[in-house]
Amino acid sequence: MSNQQFIKSTISEDQQLLDSMILLSQETTGDQQALSYYTQALDQIESMHKTSKDIDEHQYDLLLNIFDIYIRQYNLIQAHFFIDKALQLASKLQQLDKITQCLDKRGRVKRLQGDPDSALLDHNQSIKIKFKIYENEGLDISNSYIYIGNDYHTQGKYNDAITMYEKSLKIQSSLFNVTHPNIATIYHNMGLAYSHQGKYDDATEMYKKSLKIQISALGDNDPTVGTTYSSMGLVYSHQGKYDDAMDMYGKSLKIQLSSLDDKHPYIALTYNNMGLVYSHQGKYENAISMYEKSLKIQMLAYGDSHPDTALTCSNIGSIYGYQGKYNDAICMYEKSLKMQLSALGDNHPHIATTYSNMGTIYDYQGNYDDAVDMYEKSLKIELSALGDNHPNVATTYNNMGLVYDRQGKYDDAISMYAKSLSIQLSTLGNNHPSIATTYSNIGSAYCEQGNYVDAIWFYEKATAILVDTNLQHHPNLAVIYDNLAVCYDNLNRQDDAITMRQRSADIHLSLKQVDTINQITTNVPNQSQALLDKVQTKDDIMKDLSNQQIQSLPISNHSDNPGYNHNYSHAQQSYDHVLREKQYFKAYIQALKQGFCKNKVIRAMFAGPEYVGKSSIMRVFTQQRLAIFQDPTQIADQSDKMVYLKVYKIKDRTPYDLRQIWDNNVHQIVQETYETQINNQQILPILKLNQGFIDQQLPIYDQYPIPAIQSTTANPQNKTKTLTSFSTDASTISSTDNNLFLQQCRDFFQYYYPSWLNKSTDDSQYAKIWDFGGHSIYHVTHQPFLSGNSIYILVFNIKQNIHDRVLTREGHALNTTYLQSMQEWLTSIIGGNGNQDTIKVTIDNNKVEYSLPIVILVASHGDYMANEQHKIDRFVKFERELRTKMPRYNSNIYSSRIIFNCNPQDNSDIVQAERDQCSLRLHEIIKSFVQSLPFMCNPIPVRWYIMATILHTPTNNSNDEIVSSFVNRIRNTRVHKIMTIQEIASLATDFGLYEGNDELIDMLSYLHDLGEITFCRQADKHGIIVTDVDWLLRIFRAIIQLHDCQSGSFEIQSLYDEASKTGKISTKYIDYVLAPYELTDETKKSILDLMETYDILCTIKNDSDQDESRYFVPYLLRPEVEPFNLSQYHVSDTLYIGYEHNAIPYIPDGIYYCLLSSCLKEWNNTDVTLYYQCAKYYLIHDHHYIIIKKEKSHIAIQYCYKRSDQPEIEQFVIDKVKNSIFVKRPHDVIKSKLSSIVDDRMPKFKSAVCQYYIQCSNCRELVSLCNKVGSQESLMQCLNCHVLFKSQSIIDWMTCKAESFEETNQRQEKKLTPYDFSIDRKKHNQKQSNISASNQDVCRECFDIIASKLDENSLFRLGVKLNLPYKDVDEICNRNIRNYQKTYQILTSWREQSGQQGDLIQIITILQEMNKITIADKIQTTLDSSK
Repeated sequence: MSNQQFIKSTISEDQQLLDSMILLSQETTGDQQALSYYTQALDQIESMHKTSKDIDEHQYDLLLNIFDIYIRQYNLIQAHFFIDKALQLASKLQQLDKITQCLDKRGRVKRLQGDPDSALLDHNQSIKIKFKIYENEGLDISNSYIYIGNDYHTQGKYNDAITMYEKSLKIQSSLFNVTHPNIATIYHNMGLAYSHQGKYDDATEMYKKSLKIQISALGDNDPTVGTTYSSMGLVYSHQGKYDDAMDMYGKSLKIQLSSLDDKHPYIALTYNNMGLVYSHQGKYENAISMYEKSLKIQMLAYGDSHPDTALTCSNIGSIYGYQGKYNDAICMYEKSLKMQLSALGDNHPHIATTYSNMGTIYDYQGNYDDAVDMYEKSLKIELSALGDNHPNVATTYNNMGLVYDRQGKYDDAISMYAKSLSIQLSTLGNNHPSIATTYSNIGSAYCEQGNYVDAIWFYEKATAILVDTNLQHHPNLAVIYDNLAVCYDNLNRQDDAITMRQRSADIHLSLKQVDTINQITTNVPNQSQALLDKVQTKDDIMKDLSNQQIQSLPISNHSDNPGYNHNYSHAQQSYDHVLREKQYFKAYIQALKQGFCKNKVIRAMFAGPEYVGKSSIMRVFTQQRLAIFQDPTQIADQSDKMVYLKVYKIKDRTPYDLRQIWDNNVHQIVQETYETQINNQQILPILKLNQGFIDQQLPIYDQYPIPAIQSTTANPQNKTKTLTSFSTDASTISSTDNNLFLQQCRDFFQYYYPSWLNKSTDDSQYAKIWDFGGHSIYHVTHQPFLSGNSIYILVFNIKQNIHDRVLTREGHALNTTYLQSMQEWLTSIIGGNGNQDTIKVTIDNNKVEYSLPIVILVASHGDYMANEQHKIDRFVKFERELRTKMPRYNSNIYSSRIIFNCNPQDNSDIVQAERDQCSLRLHEIIKSFVQSLPFMCNPIPVRWYIMATILHTPTNNSNDEIVSSFVNRIRNTRVHKIMTIQEIASLATDFGLYEGNDELIDMLSYLHDLGEITFCRQADKHGIIVTDVDWLLRIFRAIIQLHDCQSGSFEIQSLYDEASKTGKISTKYIDYVLAPYELTDETKKSILDLMETYDILCTIKNDSDQDESRYFVPYLLRPEVEPFNLSQYHVSDTLYIGYEHNAIPYIPDGIYYCLLSSCLKEWNNTDVTLYYQCAKYYLIHDHHYIIIKKEKSHIAIQYCYKRSDQPEIEQFVIDKVKNSIFVKRPHDVIKSKLSSIVDDRMPKFKSAVCQYYIQCSNCRELVSLCNKVGSQESLMQCLNCHVLFKSQSIIDWMTCKAESFEETNQRQEKKLTPYDFSIDRKKHNQKQSNISASNQDVCRECFDIIASKLDENSLFRLGVKLNLPYKDVDEICNRNIRNYQKTYQILTSWREQSGQQGDLIQIITILQEMNKITIADKIQTTLDSSK
């Protein structure tokens, strides 16, 4: 407390004298002079016979001033004496604020005296009084939280300390600006706590926050800024970043020298810390120099009895110890001890540390009894002052263990290390560098005993911690690597030993410790350069791990477990836990390579027309209440209320979290592996210890030396061997990658392990429920999300007839009937699955064979019919109509005859019971099918479940808090909404989950089947994976669900209007609707690529590069758009394309829209117009339109061209159209496209044959062209009414004679119009050098290429373009032989006809005209290579 201006009183002459003495004291500058006047004033007051309240308050202030001086002088005994007197006076005055002030100050003294427990009592008593005084939490209470936090810090309870600091920070943040220096102080304290926990990154972050505020508020030359730089330097020093540490200390020293007196104690502290860095670097002379500078300042500032002076003497003693000057070291420690006893008493933790340091010197001298005596003195003080669970106690146990180790008392050593480890795990967490020290020392004890396998295990645990805490270049890690090399030598694993020594040498090189490197190289076996350059791969590591060379995880923190007892009598349990964890980790590693279990999850998807009550049935089925005003499902119901119950146990309908199911599967596989290893005696024996694990931590005061790590010297014959050379770069890369890989394996194991200890295995099966949108506009988007390995529940409305039009929620009729909608669904679901398997299922004692996938038919709106029999009759009628219209699907559909009551306003007991009965019935049906599905019997590798956990996107209300920060960190840094195969492979590789590309594809397909991801192999060349399905669905919805633009610029409104009237959208439209998602250009491109892959949209390539890109999206067209006006056109008769009714009874809208997009790509023409389920393409070079229309289950096509009043132009156009239809054959293109799309998107019907059909003139049924009568090309017979009829369609599309086209070509050649492609082709051929068809070998090779590549639909066009007779070409194409043979015969016929004049360049040109560019290029390459 600084000198204060006291309130003057004139009540007596004595008081006036007192005032004059106080005034005199304020004018002094030195503590000793001020102390003299304060003491005289105090004596004057105490000599008064009569005092007053004012006098008492003056006396109180004097006592506090005297207290402050003694605190600055670190005279804690006198400080304690005077604060006690002040507290008595405050109690006399009955002023609570003064009482709390004294309690706070006395608590500080007790903490500095090494009694944090008593300090905590004072500070807790103070804050209780403050809560009574103040209504709100203000600055005084905030300060109390800081004091209590400091007490916890001294006790080693760092988490509790941080909690207190955070409470203080919250209060002060509300009182002050964020740049107030008080805030900086709190951040600084938090940084100290994190530093002592070994959380160096967190500590640095706190210091940087503090530094930023200090510079802003106080300037960059304030001493507090220098203090923060110094604290950051300590963190870097702990991390082994000595250059960075010295940089921080240099900044600190520069500020201190410019802003403080050069004899200020802060400068001494900085010199001391710089000495510590030099000590760690082995630069002992430099360290001594720094310590001596520090000591000189401290002696001037404090004298020879201050604790800081004592600490510097102790640090000098440590340097002497490192230099082997043991007597000098003992002398310095004794000098330090004398100072500490004088200033602190005989029970302070600092004194305990000095005893411990003296014990270390005796240990180095081989005076083991004296060493143990010193450690026991240290331990006695620490147990008394700090309790039995403080990090300093752990340090002493560790040092005692080292003594026993050197004496060959390895069991006693391990017992001490175990005690040390137990304390560390409970106070420091499981990843502190000091714990690495203890693990290393345990490993050394085992190594000395010849137990090299266990020694390796503990060394590797130590290595893992140091690497994880960014200490991979610390000298201690080099020591551990050397010790590992010794163990590997004794196990005859020379390659591993060399690798360890390489890693050690790399660390020393990085620290520029040339002398140390030379010493190391004399201890390394002489191996060839090839062995030294060998880099261990991850597969090698996995192999080593499965052969008992296990790096295990840090032990789980049991501080939150009320049943966990840290008493030494239970130390054995801690040790058993460590080894059990080790055994499980070994089983985990082996399971990663070999572990499988049956699949337990299947997706159950609710589907059906819009507005039929799918979501209501799903809610009833998942035991939820119905919502009265429930919104229609958009695409897949992922709303907050539905997500939690979307996964349930099939056995009893219990809701489950999908991530927990995967965790259980991993546990089951690892548990089985663990038990197998136990039975086969593959697990290392558990070594029993008298007292289990415990450990040490870095001391609170960084001036104390870090406890030494013992360097193993077993197998001394290795010392004479030398290392000739080694590859630094290779070793460094290998070490870094492998350490990262192993650490990630450990981290994932740690994520699972705590939940396994008391868990039993479970073989239950589960269903993941989806509610798929029924809107017709969504059908085109179904394909990316459907799976053949799902069960589908198809819902229809029982109150509607199957031929009725679908009604909206408002009662408006749509263009689609319920039959068409059901056909859409069934064709998408069943046709989209290429699986031809069947299963036999017993339901209601009837064993029936079903084809996959399974579709269960259920009905909704049973509440509209009271008569039960009437309901069943309606169900049967609907079912019968469906079977008749869709006979191909009968073996896939199970008719449940379940009719749900979906009235949300009726929740009576009777209705609830009825709903429960329906749900239970549906549940039993699903269970029967699930138990028979091959998908549920597939063995799933454990790797897949772990990858599923990584990629899993938690829903908004799922209980995902228990997911570890480790997994969340992976999701946040490595998992993106859209990923490539390469990114997934890299992720899997890093965690030991990659076993080849084929398995990776299988895994992604499995997750796609479950609906966890969307996996498209065809997109973006190598494949696209969308990890957030709900996000993708929302984006699809934003693009395809077109609504009127409610507001916005005229431009935006026109974009919406254009999309609804033309079925085309622009890039601006897409940018506008996707703006809320804040997508990057790369992500947006990936989404558009994905949509184009599935023909959800199609890019319209413009003739001008300046035009904006546009997309063809035909399903956006509104139904009310007017049909085409063809009154001025000549229109051909209609030709139909499709399949036999028993093969593919219905072509869904999705296939039709894909066909339109595919044709647009083929013709590459922007001139396409639409109306409802009809498109008109203009073929600009052929002067006519092609009309493609969907009519029920077939595709109807026509061509048309505009009439002309001028006969010459009319004839020219007719000739061009005939040439187009006969030679280019657009109907063949459309048929080929449809066949290809069906094969790709409906693999179930891959064997179905796409055919041409014409309409019977009598009964209007469609007749296949296969039913032509005799040689009459236009004469047909209808199989339905048996009438013979002539078809104009055949004449318009098929029957143009070859000679008529020869006449047409002759007319065109005479006119030489700009559209004369045949003349252009002849000119082009004249420019080419002829390559004669008489060259037999080249010709045969080219023919083979064409015959193997050309599709059947293009064969006829090729023959005609080669000027072969029409009848010959037609006859060859109709032969019942392979397409290869047909093609070869046509080419042979051309060669025979053309003779020596046959030019293969002519074939190349024709192939290019037919858009067979790949084949043409292949032929050209063959010809070029033959020259």
